[in-house]
Parts: sequence; C-alpha cells; structure tokens
Amino acid sequence: MEGNTILLVEDDFLNRRLTKKVLAENGYQVLEAKNAREALALLESNVSKVDLAILDIHLGEQGPDGIDVGKQIQERYGIPFLYLTAYDNHEFVNRAIATTPYSYITKPFKNIEILSTVMLAIRHSKKKDGGSGTITVKENEYNVELAIDEIHYIESDGNYLLFHTGAGGKVFRSRYTIKQLLEVLPRHIFVQTHRAFVVNRSKIEKFSSKSVVIGRAVVPVSRYYVEDVSLLPVS
Repeated sequence: MEGNTILLVEDDFLNRRLTKKVLAENGYQVLEAKNAREALALLESNVSKVDLAILDIHLGEQGPDGIDVGKQIQERYGIPFLYLTAYDNHEFVNRAIATTPYSYITKPFKNIEILSTVMLAIRHSKKKDGGSGTITVKENEYNVELAIDEIHYIESDGNYLLFHTGAGGKVFRSRYTIKQLLEVLPRHIFVQTHRAFVVNRSKIEKFSSKSVVIGRAVVPVSRYYVEDVSLLPVS
C-alpha cells in the first residue's frame, strides 16, 4: 500500500538493506532499527505514522530480542507486527505466539511472501479499525486502492489474482492467494465458489449447482463449495 510506513527491526545489515529495498520498491516508507533500543525509540517518536512493524527475533547476543519488542508493541502501541526469524524451535515459537503477532515468517523467505503478508496485515488492521473498504491492487505498474464493492469476482491466475470489476470490464491484479484474500474480505459479501474463484454475492444474477452468472461472466461452482452457493440470495 503506497504511503504506508513500516518499522523494520533487523540486526543484520545486509538482510535489513535487502528487505528495505523490496519494501521501498513496492511503495512503502521504511524506518530502520538494528536493535530493540532503536526500535522503541523510533516507535515513541513515530507511533502515529507506523502502520506495521517487522521484527527479526534474534537481535544479537546483548539486550532484548524481537519478541521483547513485540510484547512492548502489543502492550503499549497497538499496531500490527510480524516476526522474521531463522529459528523455529518451540521456545521461540511459544514466546512469539504469546505476543499475538499477525504472522511468523521463517528465513529464508520469498519476496512475494513478505509483500503479501505485509499488505494483508495492514489491510486487516484497517478493517478492524473501520477502514475504507478498499484493497490494494496493481494497475499496470502502479498500486491503486480498489473499492471492495466494485469487485464483481476474483479469479486465480498462476501467481496472481485477477480482480474483475464492473467499470467497463476493467481487470486489476495482485499477488495475493485466495486463502490470504479471504482473511481480509468481508465474508458476508464474498463467497468462494471454486478453488480458483471468489464472487461478490451482491453481483450474482442467477446461479445453479454448477455455475453463477455475473453480467456476461459465467463463474464455475465446484462440488466442494456448492452448499455455500445454494444458500445465496439472488440480487
């Protein structure tokens, strides 16, 4: 989401710079900290600007670790955060989960993994706070905010999701997965009809056990989801 600010806490210089580069290239403003002290100082002076914190768990041998920072964020600041770590033992996992992070990503990770998680964490936070009812998608090379009520249906296409709208049949795209998307879309508005399709309930004109019709589009319904579709009201 262009314009959102992320606090990146990572003690390894190279990892911090590489992660910052990925985020900055996708429109995010990044505040950097290499340890817990710097992270908390930045939060104290910029908390109204920070939309998300990305915390490496291991911040060197001296001082608090990323989970200690996560606990402070949980108790004092109320912004979403996620952990990055090369550690996956039970001690770290249990301590991390106790601070209720949005997600826990193990290294090495793919760029798309962190980008999609960041997008959805911010979107989920805004939704809880009564956000604007939009989702970030791509229009050519640009990020844009697409109003949820403009989406007619969503189609999986390889590594992308295609967002079909009613605005002259315009199609947007993004690197979400359907599973991730359903975590932030309002479920009273959207329903999955097939492993590769999600539809806006209010746009459905008619349906059967095999398909739903939205304008000129015929969207398939699979046997696994037919019960959900059979409960739909027809607009």
